[in-house]
Amino acid sequence: MSIGRHAGNIAPPRIVSPETMYRCIRDYGILPFFENRIPGCSVEEMTAPGFWFDGDEDTLGPWDWKIHCVQSGDIAYGKFLWGGKAAFATIEWYRELINWRRSQPKYQPDEAGRQILDYLEEHGSIGIKEVRALLGVKKSAADAAITRLQMQCRVLTGDISRVYRGEDLHYNGWQISSFCTPEALFGEGGTPGPGGFPFADDNPLETSNSPEESREALVEHFLEFFPGTNREIILKML
Repeated sequence: MSIGRHAGNIAPPRIVSPETMYRCIRDYGILPFFENRIPGCSVEEMTAPGFWFDGDEDTLGPWDWKIHCVQSGDIAYGKFLWGGKAAFATIEWYRELINWRRSQPKYQPDEAGRQILDYLEEHGSIGIKEVRALLGVKKSAADAAITRLQMQCRVLTGDISRVYRGEDLHYNGWQISSFCTPEALFGEGGTPGPGGFPFADDNPLETSNSPEESREALVEHFLEFFPGTNREIILKML
């Protein structure tokens, strides 16, 4: 069940740039964005002091650098850990999460989810405004529908665009995301982005593990980096 590179004894990195953030995600394989119940297991905690966004328009840090990671072509980003919190994953670990989640009855699409997936099959991507129009709901309900699909590992953030406002077209961290399926982003026939992920298989999202083996592989992977963590906490995250 061992997959991917061995974790080894990687020292806690200091994220100080888009490049170091990208390398950190690649090294850890799967990583929450924000601080959580596993100490040290987040982009937030790995960011060097002074670089985490604190409201200063000149210090957007990882909030902006995530765009670089999303557009690299080989990093999955979405709200798929801790019950709908933002996280990153390499394809080699995201596919294990797909394999586990999609096998579980609780992670099957509801009617709204199927409507969104049907739209994506026809159009390729969707934004929150389109979700609202499609379902006839308010923004909060549209956000919730997209988050459920991300937890089901059926939808990911496909791209993020910066929004420039005012007469001087300044950017203060406001962004617009579009969403697509993992298959559209990384599936059969996909090609690596600038990060150069070696897609060895025809379909990078396929795994030879059973769903239970995928779950265990993910747990063991986290324990390599964060030994001593209670398994139940890791399962709660997953």
